[in-house]
Amino acid sequence: ATAVLHATVPMEEKKQVAEIALCAIIVIKKKNNQAKFKVMFTENQKLEDLLKINTQLILMLPRFKMDLGFGDKKVQEVCKERNIPTSMFLAICNVYTFDHYTPSPKEIQEIDENILIEYLQISHDYYLNQRLTHIKKHIEKIADNAGKIGDVLKEFFSNYSHEMEKHFQMEEMRLFKKSSDKHDVDEQFIFEEVEESHATICDHLKDLTNIIVKYLPPTLMTNERISVWFDLTQLNEDLRKHTDIEDKILLPYLKLKKQKA
Repeated sequence: ATAVLHATVPMEEKKQVAEIALCAIIVIKKKNNQAKFKVMFTENQKLEDLLKINTQLILMLPRFKMDLGFGDKKVQEVCKERNIPTSMFLAICNVYTFDHYTPSPKEIQEIDENILIEYLQISHDYYLNQRLTHIKKHIEKIADNAGKIGDVLKEFFSNYSHEMEKHFQMEEMRLFKKSSDKHDVDEQFIFEEVEESHATICDHLKDLTNIIVKYLPPTLMTNERISVWFDLTQLNEDLRKHTDIEDKILLPYLKLKKQKA
């Protein structure tokens, strides 16, 4: 396999492949004599190895109600102990890690609806009651020393927090509830509304980041602003992946369920 990789993988991709070759499987697909490489996690990898490849995956464990202290156990072992479908856990990890990855129809069919909905709800609670609460303390500290523009910053963050809360409430009432709702609803409208709201949430988070970095007085609490910038950047990436999970797993699952009904 190593020889094939060195012979066919473009130079700019070799470093990435070398870093993950011991942990992930390389899937080769040929089309028109062109080799395509995809990297995915597998059930026989140690859970520790997944975290080495993508450290952000540790944020997912509490959302699956997984504890730390898993030792050298493989993914399938940890999932079996927690009664979580291994294929579903891997699908979410792969979506969260690899932008190119889209679950197959078979993987979508194997989704446990209750576990997926609970995962997403726990994620919402984390964003609202942990991340935003933490970021709010730092932003208020900065704003209190920024004069009039500090009032603008506080108002913008407050509006963004309410916007995110409203978005999550809409998802939980209209999208998550739909998973158990037997009444006929305008499915396409709900999906489009959710996707549009996702884009707005991400755009406004970028605006907030720009205010912190670009538009406050240059000498104002530099270290504090850098710390908030890291927090906002991490939140933005986590939200982006959360959106991918809904777009690539939840929505296809609901559409498949609708077809079977």
